[in-house]
Amino acid sequence: MGELDLGWDDEERPSRHRRRAASAPARGRRKGRGGRTFLALFISLVVFGGLAYGAYIGVDRVRDMFTAADYNGGGTGEVTVEVLPNQYAADIAATLAEKDVVKSAKAFVEAAKKDERSKKLQPGFYKLRKQMRAADALSLMLDPKSRLVNKVTLPEGLTFVDTFKKLSEATKIPYEDFEKAAADTKALGLSDVWFTRQDKKEVARSIEGFLFPATYDFPPNVDATGILKIIINRFNQEIDATGFIEGVQNALHISPYEALIAASIAQVEGLDKDQEGIVRVLYNRVYSGKFTCNCLQVDSTVNYYLRITGKGAKPSTELLNSELHNKNNPYNAHDVPGLPIGPISNPGTSALKAAINPPKHDFYYFCAIDTAGNTGYAKTYSEFQKMWEQAKKNGVK
Repeated sequence: MGELDLGWDDEERPSRHRRRAASAPARGRRKGRGGRTFLALFISLVVFGGLAYGAYIGVDRVRDMFTAADYNGGGTGEVTVEVLPNQYAADIAATLAEKDVVKSAKAFVEAAKKDERSKKLQPGFYKLRKQMRAADALSLMLDPKSRLVNKVTLPEGLTFVDTFKKLSEATKIPYEDFEKAAADTKALGLSDVWFTRQDKKEVARSIEGFLFPATYDFPPNVDATGILKIIINRFNQEIDATGFIEGVQNALHISPYEALIAASIAQVEGLDKDQEGIVRVLYNRVYSGKFTCNCLQVDSTVNYYLRITGKGAKPSTELLNSELHNKNNPYNAHDVPGLPIGPISNPGTSALKAAINPPKHDFYYFCAIDTAGNTGYAKTYSEFQKMWEQAKKNGVK
């Protein structure tokens, strides 16, 4: 059998022989009993103390299972929180807890469940306070005054000039700041793939065509560069979603930049439903080798140049020959073969998709045939003349 240690030191511990021959001295026994008594008392204190602490912790944990940790006051200081589109209450709650607006995400989720108005919470940036009661934080977010609004809607077909004006009006950032920021397209997030052409023509290295039309909610205190980066990032997302680059390279064997130019023209020339047909006419004219000088001969490129030079666009019937055939116009598409040097507007999703793989047909002419903007097509110039005469009778200018 093994020895049972009762608490003696080595010098005091009796040998196995002495324990067999005689009883241990009374002093040794008393010491042994005292050691056992003390040890038992110590263990009892530890055990009962541990049980008491465990009970306390257990009760606290059980209580937390039913009551979310929450601050008591209305909070102090200021903190800006962003709510992203399509976020759930749990996502918003996690952000608020991370920013120390609320003590726990659970408290905010519970407050949101109790308040029907939480369903109306809008994406954007909110000015809140730190260490707020969850219900107070929700109420403040539902107050329009707490929302930091830099909301701008950019419609399809705007030029960069019109876009910068809208951005400047909404954010109070000078127009010139956007011009300056736009000069470095690579820093804004545009790859060099956008500024090469299969047809070897000159490239207008500008931001035109890349300012994707959408509704934006810009963060507070953002500068012109930050705003343009957000817009370019949205453009890149759309390009990836539509498979634009691979689509035009594989199906059409042209550069993405040329397809973007075609999309920008289709955007201003026709309704969404007609843009595919218009793109095909543009491709037929410049790539088939069957159209006069392989020129586009569209008036929208002329009007674009008039817009960006401050002269304003005109109806086709009012354009002068000197404007249509201006040799100093780098966007002259009446006398210069191929697509112009760059996009003439900022196309939306419909026009981008139209430029990827338009339907095959052998039309070389198109025009608006009524005041609603519907497009008609023709194979020959004589057919186009008849269509144009009818369009004018319908009120088209």
